[in-house]
Formats: sequence, structure tokens, C-alpha cells
Amino acid sequence: MNTEQTETQREQETPTGIFQAVGVITGDVTFIFEEQRNKYIANITIGQYQYNLFPNGSSWSKSASFNGLRKQIESTGISRQKLIVYPKITHYPGKEQQHNIAFQLVAFEKENVENSISKQLNNLEFKLSGLWQFIPVCRTPCITVMKNFSNERLEYIKQAELANKVNFMKASHIPLIWTDAPVNPFRFNPKISKEEQGKAKFVSIKARFIPGRDVFGFDSLLALPQDEPPKYLKAGKKDKAQVLKSKLASRRQKSGNEPIKVTIKPKVVEKNNNQIGISSATGIEKPKLKNKN
Repeated sequence: MNTEQTETQREQETPTGIFQAVGVITGDVTFIFEEQRNKYIANITIGQYQYNLFPNGSSWSKSASFNGLRKQIESTGISRQKLIVYPKITHYPGKEQQHNIAFQLVAFEKENVENSISKQLNNLEFKLSGLWQFIPVCRTPCITVMKNFSNERLEYIKQAELANKVNFMKASHIPLIWTDAPVNPFRFNPKISKEEQGKAKFVSIKARFIPGRDVFGFDSLLALPQDEPPKYLKAGKKDKAQVLKSKLASRRQKSGNEPIKVTIKPKVVEKNNNQIGISSATGIEKPKLKNKN
């Protein structure tokens, strides 16, 4: 094999792209100040359907975009706004309860620049890149958006408290209707061995949000499906279980029962070329981690 063929093969085997879920929505935005909680809450109405609107990555008081949007609406009296957002999906135990969709504000039209995502997408269009698969709590297959890997994020995670670390690496599962997909969504089968399972493909698509149905519909491919995803960060099952245990202990404490004491120090373990798994060991607690995208 000559050098040119070798380089071509390497390019084909090297994962490209990033995990992402970002899009554009337009609707009537309302802000309400809750005195008891001393904070603003926001909603956006798209057609006849209303969705919660959250600041991205920080509290409302520290979010420039969130407060900038509120002030613009107050000063202009124009509630209809074009927003760049991340979808915020909440799934519930069991497939019977419908998932909930809200949006995290990234920017609004006044803040847009020439290379903004809003110049690339029409209203209700989203770029979705992630693992194409079924998850246990959703009847509709999803694109699972993991936390992209970077050395800076890895350093944050090494110092994070367990609960913050797990929350930081939490995946987002975007329900997607894609009837003629070139690859089938991965579905875990407990009756077969790990070697026979196969794995989810990494896909990059453009999709359209469907208000009322609260799912996304496939529009077009942005790239061919990949066997290997880009590097990403993922919390281990033991860490997730430990965080849940701590939450239950906290609830018992509030109800008057004896709390369970848990002290955790995160430890990094590289699982494969693309997935960085995070396990834990007994140790000291370190500074809290800020939620970053």
C-alpha cells in the first residue's frame, strides 16, 4: 500500500464532526418574575404551544443573553423573537409518561453575527449530531448528544464534586422520526452477548422541530453515518448510582432519618479511543464544576 492510500484510509477511519443539538425557533416570549424564588421564568409560545425557556449554562441572573432578551422585550414591547437555542429534553421512568421539551437560550436575533447558526437554518430547523439509538424510557428512537471531549473539560472533571461531574456529562436524548434512515437505530438486546450487540452509529442531520408532537422530524443528511463517534465524555454507571443514592439520603435526612455520608473523589479512566469514562474512588471533595456546553 502506498503512502497516499495509507493517508486516505486514515482519514476514512478518523471520526469527524462534533456532538451537537442547536437550532432556531421563533415565537412570543414572556417573562414573569417569581417573588418567592426571586427569579425570572420565561416561556416561548410557538403557534398554540408553550415551552419553558431557560438560560444556558448559568443562572438567569448571570446570563447575558437571558437578561438581554428580557430587557429588549421590555424596551421595545415586541414579544415575538427569533432565538438560537439548545433543546432541553427530560425523559421520565417508564415509556408511558411523555417526555418534556424545553429550550435553553443561546442567543437572540439582535446578538446574531454574519456566521451565526441562524444564517444557516430556517425557523424550527436544528442541527443534530449524535448516536442514533433507542433508549429504555422512550418509544421513539433518539439522537443521543454526548458531552464533547476536550483537555480543558477533562481537567474540570478531575476536580469536580461527584454530583456536579455527573450532571456536567449528562447526555441529551433527542426524539427523532426518521422513517427511511440509511442505518437502523441501535437497540440493546439483553438476550445476546456484548460482542453480538453491535453499537450505535454516529449521525449528523438537519431536522425540524414539530410543535405539539414534541419530537423532531428528519430533513436531510449533513454527513454520512460513521461507525466511530468523535471523542466524548461519559459518567460511569457506578457514579450515577452513587449520585442517586446521595439524593435519596438527602431526602431521608430532610424527613428526619439518619443521613448516609458519602465522600467521593473522581478518577479518570480511558475506555477507548473515543469515549472517556469517568469512575470514582474514595477521597476528598474538590471545587464545584460550572455547567458548560
